[in-house]
Amino acid sequence: MRILVALGGNALLRRGETMTAENQRANVRIAANHIKEVAVDHEVVVAHGNGPQVGLLALQSTAYEEVGIYPLDVLGAESQAMIGYMIEQELGNVMPQDQQIVTMITMTVVDADDPAFKHPTKPIGPVYDEATARRLAAEKGWTIAPDGEYYRRVVASPQPRNIIEQKAIRQLVDSGVMVVCAGGGGVPCVYDEDGILHGAEAVIDKDLASAELAVRVDADLLVIATDVAGVFRNWGEPDQERIEQMHASDALNTEFAAGSMGPKVKAACNFALATGKRAVIGSLEDIQGLVAGTHGTAIIP
Repeated sequence: MRILVALGGNALLRRGETMTAENQRANVRIAANHIKEVAVDHEVVVAHGNGPQVGLLALQSTAYEEVGIYPLDVLGAESQAMIGYMIEQELGNVMPQDQQIVTMITMTVVDADDPAFKHPTKPIGPVYDEATARRLAAEKGWTIAPDGEYYRRVVASPQPRNIIEQKAIRQLVDSGVMVVCAGGGGVPCVYDEDGILHGAEAVIDKDLASAELAVRVDADLLVIATDVAGVFRNWGEPDQERIEQMHASDALNTEFAAGSMGPKVKAACNFALATGKRAVIGSLEDIQGLVAGTHGTAIIP
């Protein structure tokens, strides 16, 4: 079976953790061991988030005043290489020695007139308390939004329309190569009126891009790995209950948190409706159960 595993940002950095290379490496090592549980028996493509990392690179860029701030598309490419390197290396340490693994810098096409550019929603960078977040927003001209009990910077998150490297990724997977790609949803790019491709000042939702890629590489299953056991009714309430299975049509008509579970459910629905196959949302720690259909929340056509 061909499985696309979309790693949430928690697989790389736990909420509230300091963004040190050591912390990220330790979390990637844990993630690699979980992925191995299914990768030894299946074809696996790995996509991942980059919200904390691209935000860190943006902060570092603003700290050096000798040159202008680097645009988000360039920082997104840098984060893909940084995270991909760690994932590729740690997977290589646990997978059979003859398993070839590559990281591919991936570009994702978005529409230049996507309304998201006027309404930033995608959280990047570290979490802050409210007072610190509002001070930084005033100083740096950021847009901020709540993220659980914290606050984070938010940037534009346009819809993915195409994956530039999809054919190359498909060829690699068909030949048995394990590919780490579409990091952070891919580097956002737009075509101008002359058909020239340019980077865009945005960060794409990695789950929506992962669903798009999963369709294009003919995946049999999309696994959206996060830090909760699945999608819940009455999340955060005493009577919260995990939903075992939802039809995509029902899920699309149910409201979920826009900044967290909402995009994951939408991505799962997109994949299920486009392919007629199952997508599943749940904890990376339960990945064998997610694949087997005994854990998480399944989204079916």
